Amino acid sequence: MSVSTAAAAPSVCDPLPVLGRDVTVPLVTGGEVAYAALDYAASTPALQRVWDDVAAYAPYYGSVHRGAGYLSQLSTDLFENARRTVAEFLDCRDTDQVVFTRSTTDSLNLLAAALPAGCRVFVFETEHHASLLPWRDADVTCLDAPRTPRQAVEALERALAGRTPSPGSRPRPGGGGAGGPALVCVTGASNVTGELWPVRELAAVAHAHGARIVLDAAQLAPHHPVSVRDLDVDWVAFSGHKLYAPFGSGVLAGRADWLGEAEPYLAGGGASRRVARRADGGVDVEWHDGAARHEAGSPNVIGAHAIASACKALTEAGFENLVAREQYLIGKVRDGLARVPGVTVLSLFGDDAPRVGVISFVVDGWNSSHFAAALSAEYGIGVRDGLFCAHPLVRTLLGGDPRTRGECGAPEAAPGGKSLNAVRVSFGAGTPDEHVERFLTAVGELVRDGARWNYRTEAGRCVPDTSAAVA
Repeated sequence: MSVSTAAAAPSVCDPLPVLGRDVTVPLVTGGEVAYAALDYAASTPALQRVWDDVAAYAPYYGSVHRGAGYLSQLSTDLFENARRTVAEFLDCRDTDQVVFTRSTTDSLNLLAAALPAGCRVFVFETEHHASLLPWRDADVTCLDAPRTPRQAVEALERALAGRTPSPGSRPRPGGGGAGGPALVCVTGASNVTGELWPVRELAAVAHAHGARIVLDAAQLAPHHPVSVRDLDVDWVAFSGHKLYAPFGSGVLAGRADWLGEAEPYLAGGGASRRVARRADGGVDVEWHDGAARHEAGSPNVIGAHAIASACKALTEAGFENLVAREQYLIGKVRDGLARVPGVTVLSLFGDDAPRVGVISFVVDGWNSSHFAAALSAEYGIGVRDGLFCAHPLVRTLLGGDPRTRGECGAPEAAPGGKSLNAVRVSFGAGTPDEHVERFLTAVGELVRDGARWNYRTEAGRCVPDTSAAVA
């Protein structure tokens, strides 16, 4: 998955049309400006193609599975075709399952609920909370942040080689090696630094020690092709709202055995094949096999259709072209920030590490919440500030205590004024050059001249003080 920064603007493709590209927002200094959405790592704007596909289907949707009516049958076909489209997008194995969920967080909590008894989970402290926290009922080993991809592979090798069976554990067939069942959870691309992780190498180490591996592809899938076969991962999780589809849908795709042996993630209609009342007043239930086992309730057919539409749109646009253009934008942003005094870009693996369009930084003398508020209020630029739901990683990168508690986005300051949170700019297939150029101009002006408006703290955040401007 290695990529290099493009030196010049590629001519391979224009930005993909997305919703919101014509939205204007007011500035505290007067007037309006076209909104520059540079918070793709949190949620991408929906592709116009996806929105059009959803709108075309909306009059025809019905509840999927078992319905006798025409619209129900049409919706069922659409839902199951979406499952096949996602499997093709991820290059799944023939025996893999695609389960539709609400998000990456939901997908990984589903997998956590299906872990075999005595399963050990290995995860780096660098993970997003969605992949760091779901394993609370398992025996978790949290590994320190590596400073090179090789260190990550070596740290996992040592951890897996040193594991011993949990007392009383009874591993399921195919669950693990001599140390019992084990699962490694790793991100494909950091939601803080954008750096790509050595997924294929980590998968090889995991499998060599009888462990399995799940890939959090929330930040990788929108930027690079993800092949379950090529990376040799056991599961992949991602969210529709980071893949240019609307909110409320996600995917867990991969091996069927652990999911098939586990109790349903949610108990209810759709997950049950047969339910009967017993003579003693209790209830017997026979659960479905396959994806339906963990898709209880009426499925989000529009969400599944939207994800499938996004998968098709990205595939048809061509990842080679999308990656080339994004690398050009990455180079433009990094070069521009490097020319601004007092700006420090955060990185684990160094400047030459391959990465996606996610860049976090701090500015000397600025609280990050104040800086992000000024970008929004004075320039119409939307970025993110805080700890990005990756508290241990950000605090490690900033030299703080990774065990310190705090809320996402809460302004913090260390003795001496050193920032304990950061600003994140992120972009992708729908980002025009003008948004990046305006962002770099704004950063330079704010650092050189300061904010043109007064700001105050409200509910833990910096917001414009509408009572007066800077004189």
